[in-house]
Amino acid sequence: MKEFFNSVYEKKYIRFVSLFLSGVLTGLTLVFPEIGFVEWVTLIPAGVFLLKIASDRRYRMRSLYGYGVFFFLCFGCTIFHWFVNLYPLEFIPEMSWGAAISVVLAGCVGLSLLQAAFGGLLFVLAGLLFRTEFAEKYKLSRPFIIAGLWAVYEWTQTLGWIGVPWGRLAIGQTEYVIGVQTASLFGTYFISFVLVLVNMLIAYILLYGDRIKTVACIGIGAFVFQYGVGAAIYFTDNESERTVTVAAIQGNVSSSEKWDSESEGITYETYGRLTMEAVEAGADIIVFPETAFPYTIKKGTEAYYFTSELAKAANVTILNGGFTRGENRDEYNSIVCFTPDGKMSDTVYSKRHLVPFGEYVPLRALVTALIPPLSEISMTADDLSQGNGTEIFDLREGNIGSLICFDSIYETLAMESVRDGAELICLSTNDSWFTDSRALNMHNAQAKLRAIENDRYLLRAANTGISCIISPKGEVEKDIPPLSDGYVIGEVGLREGRTVYNVIGNSFIYALISIFSYILIFDTVKKIVKKKK
Repeated sequence: MKEFFNSVYEKKYIRFVSLFLSGVLTGLTLVFPEIGFVEWVTLIPAGVFLLKIASDRRYRMRSLYGYGVFFFLCFGCTIFHWFVNLYPLEFIPEMSWGAAISVVLAGCVGLSLLQAAFGGLLFVLAGLLFRTEFAEKYKLSRPFIIAGLWAVYEWTQTLGWIGVPWGRLAIGQTEYVIGVQTASLFGTYFISFVLVLVNMLIAYILLYGDRIKTVACIGIGAFVFQYGVGAAIYFTDNESERTVTVAAIQGNVSSSEKWDSESEGITYETYGRLTMEAVEAGADIIVFPETAFPYTIKKGTEAYYFTSELAKAANVTILNGGFTRGENRDEYNSIVCFTPDGKMSDTVYSKRHLVPFGEYVPLRALVTALIPPLSEISMTADDLSQGNGTEIFDLREGNIGSLICFDSIYETLAMESVRDGAELICLSTNDSWFTDSRALNMHNAQAKLRAIENDRYLLRAANTGISCIISPKGEVEKDIPPLSDGYVIGEVGLREGRTVYNVIGNSFIYALISIFSYILIFDTVKKIVKKKK
């Protein structure tokens, strides 16, 4: 076996086939978490390649980088395939078919290339670390190095507008909730670390064929830890002392419809009717989707008076999605709160992580010159402004934290809300751009992880779906099918405690960065000293 893998990977086409298979198959487990169990082995072909090539000094770093870009491009095109569902972008007025195709390609292939450009550095860093004295002396450290680099790479995707953390390996495990409970201890990056480690340990056995018992014990131990500790957390009873009945309204008004002034009356009628039905079913808090009313909500506007009168008539708290303006006239994508007496709260939550090219255009002048259609797909004429605070709603029912759409894929935003006192997280989103593609499920899976990380119930209200109630264990308790109108209602617990992860944050990642930095710096200094002598 050892001789076979060492010889077969000398063939260049085998390397690309291996990287292609690992990239696509791993991506598919994120698209279809139902088959997430195979994620424990999908990275083995790439692992054998990386363990062999990265440590071989015959291969330059630029070659490693090229292989890395190819792998992550395959992975990216798989997880971003749903961009094709946006065609023909009919929600954008006067968008030609050619412009629509260029936007779709920019999303699917362009975003994948952008991610791959940074992902390729993982292969380079693996090569640098493998060729240190430490890794050459302790060969078994290499699977741990690759697993750690992957976890750090996922974390870097949360930095800046370029990074989009859509492809976290933990998403592929969300259908096996026991296996993702450790997110409440060390975060989702730890889950990715364990997944990659098990794959790399198997690859290590296939490539080197030595210390099989030791390597197997480490791999089995990591798997057992993931599910053993996960089971202990899952079956621990953490019932809440206080509960509240909440409802998410799904009006099924898509982005191509709600911006049309002719559908304005239908939107008001639909949300008014469904709200009254939910209140009759016992709801204390009603949550509308992101920009349920795509207008500025302030005193004097129809959206303001509609929500105010509805809250008063139903004697219920309503969290409504719309636009607000700041003192300097900046426009925000916000959640506003109307109390049962019909008054609008002074507390307004504004989206903290805006969607590039959807809510603002980064590098607008350059983008307009190179890809004009990309600068035209923003849902507003001017760039929206970014919110800064958690803005917890202090209601009679409890402290409610909000997230809006893209916020939910960045773990620190939910973490900050809980640290600031959120006992329940309400997520308003507009996923109608995805129609009924698998992107709906992938986005919803991110919300499941946020619930687990912070041990909070999460109520998700989406324009066309998926609207649901997610338990602190990451399980969907109730939901509404996509592309249908209705409401989801249920009694949820209000929680005050904090998880280990909520307290320590991404300390696991910072520890990995420190270890890798120490190894590289120590090895470099040692080589310089040796050279001088």
